[in-house]
Amino acid sequence: MSAINPTHYTSGDIECIDAIKSMLSAEEYQGFLRGSAFKYQWRCGLKGDACEDTAKALWYLVRLKVYLGG
Repeated sequence: MSAINPTHYTSGDIECIDAIKSMLSAEEYQGFLRGSAFKYQWRCGLKGDACEDTAKALWYLVRLKVYLGG
């Protein structure tokens, strides 16, 4: 998934999403993931490639599913 996790998302040894997770409560992190997925669905195809927007939304939803134990 290099298109979804470009190298500029990583600073040193930690990815931005992991830094965000570490600073939020469990409830806040779940809200962040849900909101991020919704954002990409909302503007799907308006900003650029609809397929890429859909892939990004799915990436956040999968991350949420894994976080919730699924």
